[in-house]
Amino acid sequence: MKITKKLASIVFAGFLLSSCGGGNAKLDAQEDGTQPADSAKELTGKIRIDGSSTVFPISGGIAELFRGEEPKVKVIVNKSGSGSGFKMFSSREIEVSDASRPIKVKEVKKCKEAGVEYLQLEVAYDGLAVLVNKENTWADSLTSADLKKLWEPAAEGVVKTWADIREGWPTEEIALFGPGTASGTFDYFTEAIVGESGAIRSDYSPSEDDDVLVQGIAGDENALGFFGLAYYEANKDKLKLVAVNGVKPNMETVKTGTYAPLSRPLFIYVSKQSTVKPEVASFVRFYLKNAGGVAKTVGYVPLPASDYEESLKKFEDFTTSK
Repeated sequence: MKITKKLASIVFAGFLLSSCGGGNAKLDAQEDGTQPADSAKELTGKIRIDGSSTVFPISGGIAELFRGEEPKVKVIVNKSGSGSGFKMFSSREIEVSDASRPIKVKEVKKCKEAGVEYLQLEVAYDGLAVLVNKENTWADSLTSADLKKLWEPAAEGVVKTWADIREGWPTEEIALFGPGTASGTFDYFTEAIVGESGAIRSDYSPSEDDDVLVQGIAGDENALGFFGLAYYEANKDKLKLVAVNGVKPNMETVKTGTYAPLSRPLFIYVSKQSTVKPEVASFVRFYLKNAGGVAKTVGYVPLPASDYEESLKKFEDFTTSK
């Protein structure tokens, strides 16, 4: 997924925020609000991060801040999808895996077979947004049942038009857009709406690039699609946000869970083998100290400050345990 120029400007202009939850008194912040790196000496090396396109803006923001603190550390952040990230993680091609869903049993098995011991860390909350074209005047709200009726495998070739979803709506055919199968967003949406991860009609336009999804929905009056809320926030001038079960996603409804069932946590995974490298351990600490501020800047919902503190403790225990 290619990060949009608009979102990039939000990220790079707005990185310098304090940690989430109104700041953390236990962490000494710099004047700009950024929590400092913890290294006593200048670090070198390379850190490779890949996985979820949804988590990418957060990890990209953290990486940019960290480069400012540790300019001799090369931090490479890519976004090939949660599933692809876990594949690279289990084969030790990357140090940190971004994920918009928990690791699957088969991925746990791959890690175990490869001797990769890992730690899961929550970094923010996200809502999956359901979007339609700006010119759409009828679809203001959809229920979970409506979405299942539209997206389940049995809908293919049967549920084609707006009128097939709700009587009185237009008879024009719906153009569907959504993430591809390597995406954690795809997994989460299908499980939450259809009831089975990966179960979806095949006659939609998939893409791992959210910009492509934005363009597709914006370019067709009868389009409907879904992706992470932050990318709607970066393109709200082009798209119309649809309420789900009468509730629209925003920071408050995602945080409280009232935007259901499409609110979810976002994660990073770090391997124990990689944390023996000082640059990786320092980066993960830096990530947890600054994730809240960056998450809020790019349109996600920060965790409570106490959760980040607890994650830091878990990380320290993880790195020191045998």
